[in-house]
Amino acid sequence: MTQPASPAPALVERPGGHILADALAIHGVDSIYGVPGESFLAVLDGLYRHQERIRFVICRHEGAASFMADAHAKLTGKPGVLMVTRGPGATNGAIGVHTAFQDSSPMIMLIGQVGNDFIEREAFQEIDYRRMFGQMAKWVAQIDRADRIPEYLLHAFQTATSGRPGPVVLALPEDMLTARATVVDTGPYQPVRASASAAQIARVRDMLAAAKRPFVIAGGGGWTPEAVDQLRVFAERNALPVGVSFRAQDVFDNHHPNYAGDVGIGINPRLAARVREADLVLVLGARLGEMTTSGYSLFEVPVPAQPLIHVHPGAEELGRVYQPKLMINAGMPEIAAALAELQVDSSAWRERVGQARADYEQWQQRPPAMATLAPALDLWQVVQTLREQAPTDAIITNGAGNFATWAHRFWRYAPVAVRRLPDGTPAPADAPGGAQTRSQLAPTSGAMGMGVPAAVAAAIAQPERCVICFAGDGDFLMTGQELATAVRYQAGLVVIVFDNGMYGTIRMHQEREYPGRVLGSDLSNPDFVKFAQAFGCHGERIDTTEQFGPALTRALAVARDEHRPALLHLKIDPQAITPNLTLEQIRQNAIKTLGASGA
Repeated sequence: MTQPASPAPALVERPGGHILADALAIHGVDSIYGVPGESFLAVLDGLYRHQERIRFVICRHEGAASFMADAHAKLTGKPGVLMVTRGPGATNGAIGVHTAFQDSSPMIMLIGQVGNDFIEREAFQEIDYRRMFGQMAKWVAQIDRADRIPEYLLHAFQTATSGRPGPVVLALPEDMLTARATVVDTGPYQPVRASASAAQIARVRDMLAAAKRPFVIAGGGGWTPEAVDQLRVFAERNALPVGVSFRAQDVFDNHHPNYAGDVGIGINPRLAARVREADLVLVLGARLGEMTTSGYSLFEVPVPAQPLIHVHPGAEELGRVYQPKLMINAGMPEIAAALAELQVDSSAWRERVGQARADYEQWQQRPPAMATLAPALDLWQVVQTLREQAPTDAIITNGAGNFATWAHRFWRYAPVAVRRLPDGTPAPADAPGGAQTRSQLAPTSGAMGMGVPAAVAAAIAQPERCVICFAGDGDFLMTGQELATAVRYQAGLVVIVFDNGMYGTIRMHQEREYPGRVLGSDLSNPDFVKFAQAFGCHGERIDTTEQFGPALTRALAVARDEHRPALLHLKIDPQAITPNLTLEQIRQNAIKTLGASGA
């Protein structure tokens, strides 16, 4: 006898703000980053009922909050959620949306909006967000009816997580959030990704078997711990050297003998030559943008000299700049699972793996600039000390600037991994802070100011992890106020401020293009130690290499044992602008070049 169907849950009339909060809970949101605004008070009231499962992280600036949402997405693989008020709040938060778009990070930005009765009047703080965010988000919409909130939220999460991940922006008119509606909730979102066909995998096998000098470049977003491990299996079975794209260094274990280094800005010249001379390049997930291609110089545009297989989760990215021999629209978990089963005769190139690794190891040695300067504070040794004291899987964050080169080049990143809780057990899928973790949180967009907010978000989301932020003096003061957020939420992290008294990257380019004609790049800085201490953080100033080790030991202990931020202020020689050349050497080289050209 057929059992009667269970009765449908009773529908209850709710205000829009409560319907929205309920939808966020259904989609598994555990953290929202933002600055409160009167335009979305109804949502805050809805979230009041979900305090046990959804944390609203109160930030001190919407730009920092947007970086935190992006970092949360990178770290956990789940959409980062940002909530800001209309007008100034939205414009402040735009930097994280742009970063998430270029970095392929899933993000949901919720913006309070003027009421529908005031729309199109240029009311107080009114902006048309469809026009404002149209080119930096996957989808931008405004929810005008409370009864359509579940539909819009489902669409938003599906869009943010499917194909090439990215940000979605939803505007929330104030009157819509207070309007009441009786509506059925949806179920949780389900990301959709394409897969390679059997014929495409067979062609990959044939092209690889015919190669003599193959090379793999992995990167982009959408990697899972399983996909990363399957990539390792594929590389080991086929003796393939693996490089990673710009700021995706944690996609492949940097300690692995098949790891050949990062393919991007400041690339090892020997690695660049290896990519150029390859007779097959398999690109997995990377967009092949300006940074990964060294200014579009590693591959000829539009038809590369090297046979190229490009796999990307977004079909719109394939063939955008380059015309590969084979284009495959697939998610990283899907392509990695297929490649892990593939094996060909690798005898023709097997010895090249060791050569590629040897080149990487050589590139890791003490660089020429440190030998030339012999500074009181050796930045190469700083990173070596970090590698000795910090866990291998420490989360490293940074914004943009030449200071980031030291972490980018000399730290060895651990791969995307299954997150383990303090008792050693794997974190469940619905655990606060996610079930997976990364170790490199940095903007491929080159956005300054991301390092501190990213570190704060990481330490809040995964408090069991060691979190270290690299920040330049200019970079740090763009978002350094978020130390207040770190203290409030007991986020144990270590910030290392590289203070050379200037916007170093701009100064470097000035000396290259207009040697000796310096304007607009000098800085006057505060006492960063007192700045940190004013927020309740531990702070120390470091002037010599010998001081750094003991100070780092104390800082790591404060972050780990007291759940309190620590800041180390490194006073560095302005000449230590890059690992390879001093500022004076860059200037003199430019003078010689300009003199030779008659400029």
